[in-house]
Amino acid sequence: MDQNLDERALRELEQELHTEIYPGTEIMTDVGTHHFVKSSAGGHSVLVPQPSDDKHDPLNWSPRWKASAIFCATLVSFIQGMGPLALAPMFGDYIEAFHHDLADVVQFTGIAILVLGFSNFIWVPLQSCFGRRPVLILSTIICFGSSIWRAKANSYGSFMGACVLNGLGAGPAETAQPTIIADVIFLHDRGKYQTLYFAFYFGSLTVGPIISGPMAQQLGWRSFWWLNTGLLAFTTICVIFLFPETKFNRNFMPQNSTVASMPPHKSVSTEQVEEYPVQDGTHTSAVDHADPEKSAPVQPQLSTTKSGNANDLSHVHTHDDPWLGRGSPSKAQWRLWQPYDGNIFLELWMPWYISIYPIVEFAAFVVSWSASSFLTLNLTQSQAFAAPPYNFTSSKIGFFNFAILVGAIIGLLTAGPLSDFIATRLTARNKGIREPEMRLLAMIPYVILMIIGNVVVALGYEHHWDWKVIVIIGYTCAGIQVAALPSISSTYAIDSYKPVAGSIFVIVTVNKNVWGYGFSKFITPWIIKAGYIPPIMTNMALVILFCSTGIIFWYYGKTFRKWTRNSKVHTM
Repeated sequence: MDQNLDERALRELEQELHTEIYPGTEIMTDVGTHHFVKSSAGGHSVLVPQPSDDKHDPLNWSPRWKASAIFCATLVSFIQGMGPLALAPMFGDYIEAFHHDLADVVQFTGIAILVLGFSNFIWVPLQSCFGRRPVLILSTIICFGSSIWRAKANSYGSFMGACVLNGLGAGPAETAQPTIIADVIFLHDRGKYQTLYFAFYFGSLTVGPIISGPMAQQLGWRSFWWLNTGLLAFTTICVIFLFPETKFNRNFMPQNSTVASMPPHKSVSTEQVEEYPVQDGTHTSAVDHADPEKSAPVQPQLSTTKSGNANDLSHVHTHDDPWLGRGSPSKAQWRLWQPYDGNIFLELWMPWYISIYPIVEFAAFVVSWSASSFLTLNLTQSQAFAAPPYNFTSSKIGFFNFAILVGAIIGLLTAGPLSDFIATRLTARNKGIREPEMRLLAMIPYVILMIIGNVVVALGYEHHWDWKVIVIIGYTCAGIQVAALPSISSTYAIDSYKPVAGSIFVIVTVNKNVWGYGFSKFITPWIIKAGYIPPIMTNMALVILFCSTGIIFWYYGKTFRKWTRNSKVHTM
């Protein structure tokens, strides 16, 4: 329950709803005397988390400031992610420049993603204790330096060192934006923005090869890294001047709220309070709409009998947020870093602690193997299309990634809205009680597309099908599923354990990148020995396996959340 209510209020809600409320369960409608802040658009959707009545609360920021924060976070994810996997079309150039074979130069990608994953054991505690803003700035500067190093590298060892530094700096590309989304976006829109993150992050891994292939062919492979350096410089400037701090310590009970006890057998005439409607259909007194800087507590809503007297009420919970949609960052939120807050040792331990949670592991494995289906294309496209009978140049191979990009855009436009729509419909059928598991149904069509894509690519590579079939069907399906399956599964985990969203993505990233490193190390000799079908279809089978466990979570996910309801993760 993420609505800033105390334990007593939660127990009252459970009694009125005749259900148990565990972490992740949200009440999306007013219940009895409990009235929540609602969306200004229509006034019918209860906002989760409930914003405070502070002008500087990121949940209260105006659409312009929220858009600025999301833009910068997305830009960081895109630009930091573009470099590490842009190498595939340039593998031939590196073989020639550094006098190493294909298996050796593929390790440029493998090492970078391995270091990238483990670097988040440091980045996430830093962003939890010192803020998101300093992490975005520092990490982008590190990527900037590594890009210059790559452009100037003259040996295999030197370029490998630059890859390691790049992996270290690019960690926040995979963990910062989900945390920022949880900071500024309400639950009913979170699926859309999670899909935006995955579409742009994996889109960057697609755009990198599209750009690097032609540039390597026309201008030399170093030219791409100079372009990458310029983009990282632009990103650093944007973050410094357009991204205010989104980490915010929200009061458990908003200041502009009332939790009042009415004495028994006492009558209050409704004529004593001047009331008028507000957006959610309830009534508040005129004092509610006073100067927000000097606002008095909201008066309890009074329900009257035919005699004109108020019913006896036990606890009346109301909350009127005068700054919703009109807030802005404070000067303090523009500092280069925030004062130390929290326990960095606890933050370092937290990813290990939550790694035993079934829901976190479900998200980690679905994201990892869905991403691996995409990584397979990145690692095999040069090997398959540069050889007979295709004999394509690195430039043409790079352009094939447009199909993956189109697929990612389709995933962006469909997966988030679909998961939010399904969850909203099921919430309405469940009398306004929302469970995180409601998103899981949206995975079904994307699992089917993932199977189609993998089968087409594996058989197409092996039997030398027309490249149009492989690229248009196989690559596009890969792009759709890699934007959809990770976003739905990870949003499910964040809905269940929002306070540790960053730590969840540490587990997700490490799991994904360790597997990606192993796959990158062994896929080339595996293909040489056994062909394309065994490795690609094995990875596809693992995606099906882990996505199929969603059936278990559909039925027992709430039980898993019950096991962790008293965990400290919910108070961080």
